[in-house]
Amino acid sequence: MADPRSYRPATGDIPLNPGVYRFRDEVGRVIYVGKAKVLRSRLNSYFANPASLTPKTHAMVHTATSVEWTVVGSELEALQLEYTWIKEFNPRFNIVFRDDKSYPYLAVTMGEKYPRAQVMRGDKRKDTKYFGPFYPAKAIRETLDTLLRVFPVRSCSAGVFKRAESSGRPCLLGYIDKCAAPCVGRISPEDHKQLAADLCQFMGGEGTRFIKELESKMADAVSRLEYEQAARHRDDIAALRRVFERNAVVLAENTEADIFAVHEDELEAAVQVFHVRNGRIRGQRGWVVEKVEDSTPAEFIEHLLTQVYGEAAGDDRIPREVLVPVLPENTADVAAWLHERRGSAVSLRVPQRGDKATLAETVRENAEQSLRLHKSRRAGDLTTRSASLQELQDALGLPIPLLRIECYDASHTQGTNVVASMVVFEDGLPKKSDYRKFAITGDAARDDTASMYDVISRRFRNYLADMADTVPMVSGEIDIADASERMPARKFAYPPSLVIVDGGPPQVAAASRALADLGIDDIYVVGLAKRLEELWLPEDEFPVILPRASHALYMVQRIRDEAHRFAITFHRKKRSASMTTSLLDTIDGLGPAKREALRKHFGSMKKMRAASVAELTKVPGIGPVLAATVFDALAAAGTGAPAVNMATGEVLD
Repeated sequence: MADPRSYRPATGDIPLNPGVYRFRDEVGRVIYVGKAKVLRSRLNSYFANPASLTPKTHAMVHTATSVEWTVVGSELEALQLEYTWIKEFNPRFNIVFRDDKSYPYLAVTMGEKYPRAQVMRGDKRKDTKYFGPFYPAKAIRETLDTLLRVFPVRSCSAGVFKRAESSGRPCLLGYIDKCAAPCVGRISPEDHKQLAADLCQFMGGEGTRFIKELESKMADAVSRLEYEQAARHRDDIAALRRVFERNAVVLAENTEADIFAVHEDELEAAVQVFHVRNGRIRGQRGWVVEKVEDSTPAEFIEHLLTQVYGEAAGDDRIPREVLVPVLPENTADVAAWLHERRGSAVSLRVPQRGDKATLAETVRENAEQSLRLHKSRRAGDLTTRSASLQELQDALGLPIPLLRIECYDASHTQGTNVVASMVVFEDGLPKKSDYRKFAITGDAARDDTASMYDVISRRFRNYLADMADTVPMVSGEIDIADASERMPARKFAYPPSLVIVDGGPPQVAAASRALADLGIDDIYVVGLAKRLEELWLPEDEFPVILPRASHALYMVQRIRDEAHRFAITFHRKKRSASMTTSLLDTIDGLGPAKREALRKHFGSMKKMRAASVAELTKVPGIGPVLAATVFDALAAAGTGAPAVNMATGEVLD
């Protein structure tokens, strides 16, 4: 661990202005981001007496090796920059609010020619209207099924839509009047888009208007003695009212508010929010976070609001009222920031009495239940993972905790299409964003040991290159424009505590030799052999045998199996691609994108062969010279087999 005195900046060098600061570890990763009204006072508090710091802050300053700061013009600018850096760098010691589950939204893709209504998890697509989130998912699916009776908007996938369009027959929903069937021309694109807009207006709170319109149509049909039509309107009214009944009115009908509540203990905190629109609870979200930084309730609420609303904008995403259990420290700045993002005033306050305070207590009870459920589910898993890592460390006799483990596995079919995988586990859990694939060719593909040497060499050669390119981290002031440029390369810059290779002594020796040839002597290697599931250490004559019921053995098996799965998936994909060959693959200057453009334009090799040079030049990316080359190649091939699956012999033309 680093000594904070080794990187403490001189007091006189720290400005008295407001600003944002960040601590970095030995490999340059940002591990904490914070803001301060007065930078000098805040930063000095970390170094004045490190022994008096709380355990979490003590761990942070001893993990860091440098601190840097950026001066801003106001506390509002500091709030915005802090949020930006937390999102960009995902610091280890900051509280980051991630959903404890992926919540479903009702989405209407208004940007498409024929808008589609669907239940979607996440809300990141452009030109799409979102309503929710809803919980449980079954409720919104039933709601959408009910609404399609009144608003028969397209709800099918693009594939189903194209098949119906080409066949001239609608899908089942078109036959049962739960889709207006724009695929077969029963409704014009304009009318269908208006139908989708009506659905959005109904979900936006204008349900009373649609119910009144249907009641008027029902009365008109009765007056004309069209009782069947009147009965259909009656059933539509009942359907809309059923949707309304699912969202009972809890507050005044003009209320638009998000009501937050927090329940916490020493280690974790659960957050719940109810989204109230037009007096009805339209959705609910929840988070459970580890309290990795020491913060007051006011600071916690400030982090919560900036991260929840950081990517939201507009009055449809940010309500007129935001009700919280405790006001943030900089209430005026947070309210101004919300005002800026919404485009109109936002009331940020604590409900004291009345219906809103009662509902806030209900939200708090939900947060309490959420934390209790989370702890009951996680207790066994967390304890088991910690015990497994400690047991593995003790069994291998390693002096460092196994915070990050990388596992490598090679895959091939009788020496062809050789690939390898690298999977990463941090704190006993997979970190899929750091997984890597390796294609192996040449001499490296001759056997498993050569492949392992090649993969380990490539991975750690990149690691050394990334470390060499890293800008030296020293404490001091930085400009906002330089913030990202000073970040080290993320691809391979973080080293593992342990490397596991799938195999026995030969594979372990190859991996160790690769590290030694690169001059790396502080990374430990172990091999997991399949025969008896024994662990082999470099240059050890006998393996380490873990008990069959050992949690450490279960963990390394799970890591090895994940590496095997990842390698097999890549190998199958590469093998499938190699088994399909086409005449177009042999034409010089014709890359994958241009081959795909030709196939898409002509539809088949038969039509492509019949095309003239002028017709070939109409394909995007195909110039006169390349068109002539393609024409000559197709003519020379005559009527030979254009594409063959080498595994089955199937002609693919």
